[in-house]
Amino acid sequence: MASNAVTDIENVWITLSDGCRLAARLWLPEDAQQNPVPAILEYIPYRKRDYMRRRDESIHPWFARNGYVAIRVDMRGSGESDGVMDDEYLALEQQDALEVIAWIAAQPWCSGNVGMMGKSWGAYNSLQVAAYRPPALKAIISVMGTDDRYAECIHYYGGCLLQDNFWWAGIMQVFNARPPDPQIVGERWRAMWLERLQAETFWADIWLRHPVLDDYWKHGSVCFDYGAVECPTWFWGGWADLYRDTPLRLAEHLQVPHKVTVGPWAHLYPHEALPTPAVGFLQESLRWWDHWLKGRDTGLMAEPAHRFYMMEPAGPVTHLEHRDGRWVPEAAWPSPNVQLSKLALNPGRLDAAAVVEQALSICSPQTTGLAAGDWASFGNPGDLPGEQSLDSFGSLEFDGQPLHEQLEILGNPVVMLDVAADKPVAFVVARLIDVAPDGSAALVSRGFLNLTQREGRDRPSAVVPGTRYSVRLSLHGTGYVFRPGHRLRLALSTAYWPIIWPSPETATVTVFTGVSSFLALPVRRPHANDANLQPLPEATAATPSGATVLRQGRVERSVVTDPQTGEVDHRLYTDGGVFGAWGKFRLDAIGMEMSHTYERHYRIRPDDPNSACATMTQTYEMGRGDWQTRIETGAQMRSTVSTFELSAWLEAFEGDRLVCRRDWKSSIPRAGV
Repeated sequence: MASNAVTDIENVWITLSDGCRLAARLWLPEDAQQNPVPAILEYIPYRKRDYMRRRDESIHPWFARNGYVAIRVDMRGSGESDGVMDDEYLALEQQDALEVIAWIAAQPWCSGNVGMMGKSWGAYNSLQVAAYRPPALKAIISVMGTDDRYAECIHYYGGCLLQDNFWWAGIMQVFNARPPDPQIVGERWRAMWLERLQAETFWADIWLRHPVLDDYWKHGSVCFDYGAVECPTWFWGGWADLYRDTPLRLAEHLQVPHKVTVGPWAHLYPHEALPTPAVGFLQESLRWWDHWLKGRDTGLMAEPAHRFYMMEPAGPVTHLEHRDGRWVPEAAWPSPNVQLSKLALNPGRLDAAAVVEQALSICSPQTTGLAAGDWASFGNPGDLPGEQSLDSFGSLEFDGQPLHEQLEILGNPVVMLDVAADKPVAFVVARLIDVAPDGSAALVSRGFLNLTQREGRDRPSAVVPGTRYSVRLSLHGTGYVFRPGHRLRLALSTAYWPIIWPSPETATVTVFTGVSSFLALPVRRPHANDANLQPLPEATAATPSGATVLRQGRVERSVVTDPQTGEVDHRLYTDGGVFGAWGKFRLDAIGMEMSHTYERHYRIRPDDPNSACATMTQTYEMGRGDWQTRIETGAQMRSTVSTFELSAWLEAFEGDRLVCRRDWKSSIPRAGV
């Protein structure tokens, strides 16, 4: 790493055309005013002043020391920026970004070339803003986001409602209610805070009103016009993240110079990722920026365009510090090294050929999903899927013979089914499982299909009870090695709590075995070029400013069954927030003390889909000295056959004084989910 001195500017105001001021933090090479350099923008709503301070400091000063201006901007309505946030990925958010990029390019310390990067929300808007083709934006790096907001996010998957839709709405309920820091905005902090509190809505209400692919989801989804993205793009993904399909779609459809790298990682930057191996994301990003923003030939673009991590079996463990495996290159996607291999579904078996047709029916208990883990891992204890045999009782299972030789898959497994159902709305859940010689069963990939969307995500149609349909169910992307002696298992169920919200009525699905029902595996053949792949560098990062732990954090998980009613309660308690057991801490550089605790419960009885109940309570504290604030929230979601029932509340305190109370309640038509 270069030793260039860096100027750290804690806050700069960027005034937009409508008068709104956005708060930004800059790291500049010391001589940037005399010798302008390209700039790298990260633009997210997660507060550069405090919440993301230490993470930002581990990334952006490193780029500044290596010859770039790094700039972190809080979006409108977040941190110390003016305004309010009404929803995610709005056109206004993207238009603001275009103004920010133009402002950056016009600064005396900028050469006129701008790059944009980010993870999660920042990955989304890097792609979204690139599609507007601002002239100063020369390249982007998008880490763990999506090109398709309906197909792959925290809202829906396979047309089924994800529980994360509720959980993340709860998180944003707190995040949107946080006050700006008086040290930055002065006495107007209270007026800005009250404006945010009064404007806030419970976003789950918005998302539940769009249960199918419509214009709401198409906005901000670059998959509907990949050609709009004209600047070079590097996408980084993780097989333990929730965005497992996006890297494969981008690898196939982007029409610009691009790279795709997918590791075994949870929803974390690759240089700090779990499970390891973490890699030198910053060094590789620098090679990218040097190539596209400074015109230097770093050799990067002569290397294979796509790099995937082939994961070795790890068993059904719910937390992994490290994942054994190896990196493999692919020059193009789809790859000529990957061919579909079909296994027929016969009663209880996966075979090379189909035998006589047989009707097999399944009506899963609503509690099926005991070993589901979370939809997306943040690298926290207990969030990976566990022992899959816990859900055998609620599943139709098809087992292959023990493998005689190693089998490697890379891509999306696909299940084709000939099915019928007895209700207008019914779901099929498919899980691909690795069964070890000792009988332990680990999840490899999974997918869901709402049968009302069998003809298309934008063309829902009620199931005609008893009618047979041929349907295609895509499982999420993965790179995985099945060892000799292991068996493949395909498990089908009609429920999967708490990952997806249950169907309106208990449904029985009949699967017809035979030639129309099969599992198609994307089998990858090892290639001679695999051994020539250059290793990624070791992870490095800048050193963030200090933090003092005031209370040790903790994460608690439990799954409890009521022996009288059969009700199952999935509980998660976190003292520390989204990223785990942070506890309560003080940011020493600014004297800010912060803590975030939340508890969520997902309850359901085995015999009633509308016994489902999700609740979440939270407390968020931030302050210094005499300035102390606290936000407390609660939310609940239930359902009937025809509606979703939402309620939520929020209380905001300055010291011990209640300054605002908000309540929300809504009844939303289910419309086929």
